[in-house]
Amino acid sequence: MTVLVEPASLERELLASRARTLRLTADLKGRRLLGPMLAIVNPPLWEIGHVAWFQEWWCLRDGASRAPADSMLAGADRLYDSAKVAHDTRWSLPLPAIEATRTYGEEVLERVIARLRRMPEDAGLQYFAQLAVFHEDMHAEAFHYTRQTLGYPDPLPAPAAPPAIAEAPRGDVELPGGAFELGAFPGSGFVFDNEKWAHPVQIAPFRIARVAVSNGEFLEFVEAAGYRRREWWSEAGWAWRAGAGAQAPRYWVREGTAWLQRRFDKVAPLAAGHPVIHVNWHEAQAYCRFAGRRLPTEAEWEYAAAWSARDGRKHRYPWGETTPTAAHANLESGGPVAVGAYGDGDSAAGCRQLIGNVWEWTESGFDPYPGFEIDPYQEYSQPWFGTHKVLRGASFATTRRLVRNTFRNFYTPDRNDIFAGFRTCALR
Repeated sequence: MTVLVEPASLERELLASRARTLRLTADLKGRRLLGPMLAIVNPPLWEIGHVAWFQEWWCLRDGASRAPADSMLAGADRLYDSAKVAHDTRWSLPLPAIEATRTYGEEVLERVIARLRRMPEDAGLQYFAQLAVFHEDMHAEAFHYTRQTLGYPDPLPAPAAPPAIAEAPRGDVELPGGAFELGAFPGSGFVFDNEKWAHPVQIAPFRIARVAVSNGEFLEFVEAAGYRRREWWSEAGWAWRAGAGAQAPRYWVREGTAWLQRRFDKVAPLAAGHPVIHVNWHEAQAYCRFAGRRLPTEAEWEYAAAWSARDGRKHRYPWGETTPTAAHANLESGGPVAVGAYGDGDSAAGCRQLIGNVWEWTESGFDPYPGFEIDPYQEYSQPWFGTHKVLRGASFATTRRLVRNTFRNFYTPDRNDIFAGFRTCALR
């Protein structure tokens, strides 16, 4: 658990994370604070309070104090503990009004910052403050895709135009494989329990695409009757497709012979050079069968992202050890860009956008690494082992603070509301 971070840096991260939450929720009023009851979203009013409660619990109450204290908001535990409050009940809870909810969050944040200033050497407090930052960052991304799901406007600007490119890199990178340490190394800063710890795996030689699958490429699958051809779908995938009535990726709209795409509250022509997005694991698998390809395993993905033959070691980011900048990746923005953009973020192997733009599905199930030991936030990983699939990288909505080559995202294979796409590998 030992994480020693400059307290001033942690304070800046806490403030920046809260500012992002406010930016993504500031215009939510009236009915939009609850929204429709859907299995894939939370009512925003509840979620805003949950973020504040989580920070208070871990930084001021149970986590950092070692002795639970009462919440500063009466009854908060019965409202906001996601491990105990069933999802379907969150719309009918006696939630405080938005003004009181935001005031609660502001008071919690002020007390956490004050505590960090009083206890600058407390590694436990620093750990839980960092946990609260990352937790809020992940909920900010959830607010972002909830806005897409519900057709609300995007409060963030479109990404700045990346450096001009002639065309996207084509083809595959051929990698030799071999012995590889999958996962995070001790001493590499804050990591979640599912990243612990690096362990040896053997990777066979493989070829992986330089870029993610584009809308234009996925359109070929759609127009080849991909959603009606049973032979390209697994049994579970076909059952999902039939139940959902899917004929194309979520948010694609056909007008005559043209394909459009809804992005938040606007519909625009489908951008052929952008990555396909809002496709689930089943759709990615079906496309791979159509194309005679496959998804990478998460070990292959991490190897392609992190390993450098030039110095014979793993790196924190595809481009090396440098903290992500606007030149490296499309992060913290309002939408995706072309798959060929951001060449400065290429991995040593030559793959582009392994971080940023869209999350990437992998072949792998979400399972614990050897010797897994649960962290204090017990509900983060363990309940989802065996039922979810691993995604790697990051999306345009992910914060720079959160990204690293070892980070494991995870969702059930039917989820196509998240900002996810994929890249492919040659068949073995």
